[in-house]
Amino acid sequence: MRFAVVVFPGTWSDGDCHYVLSDILGQPTDYVWHRQADLSAYDCIVLPGGFSYGDYLRAGAIARFSPVMEAVVRAAEAGKLVFGICNGFQILCEAGLLPGALMRNECLQYRCQWVNLRVENADTPFTAACGRGQVLAIPIGHGEGRYHADAATLARLEAAGQVVFRYCDAAGRTTAEANPNGSADNIAGIINEGGNVLGMMPHPERASEALLGGEGGLWIWRSLLEWAKVGA
Repeated sequence: MRFAVVVFPGTWSDGDCHYVLSDILGQPTDYVWHRQADLSAYDCIVLPGGFSYGDYLRAGAIARFSPVMEAVVRAAEAGKLVFGICNGFQILCEAGLLPGALMRNECLQYRCQWVNLRVENADTPFTAACGRGQVLAIPIGHGEGRYHADAATLARLEAAGQVVFRYCDAAGRTTAEANPNGSADNIAGIINEGGNVLGMMPHPERASEALLGGEGGLWIWRSLLEWAKVGA
């Protein structure tokens, strides 16, 4: 697979994502500046975490107008894979590629810690190597990660299997104590109706080497490669 890692002014997880994809997984990966408007050469577009320019207004509100986002929308509509992590998730919601919004953490604090995620839907390109109910340990680092949507949207997401990850405890229980930001229904990651656009707040690129404390994130990255192999 060929990956594009989009870089907005203020992005800082781009290097981590590039390292995992190129050095650990051996995939051709390019940095793509946010002014670029052609993503036709790539199979998967990654919008990494950070604090994109304009976040002081609302997370992702300005970045979603960058020229590259027009190309991201075209790629998503064409069925290509789009993966938004943390700030990337916020940008995807602002761009209308995913429903709902990311709001200020319920605790009003920036949270940087390890959390547990339960795989709710293992039948996606991003979880193809996982099992339903599997628990992944992956860190978070955000101040505006509380997923919010109206009751009707939440019901549709649930019914359509678009909730991919939920915050849980080590035993897989979705408790209030396991929810680090107050997200509705403990939601940590969702997918679009087409199944090719994923947004999640936790950072799988920071949990892709045992040296860094865990490899829970590798399940997600390897899922993409497994899905591509089966599709090919």
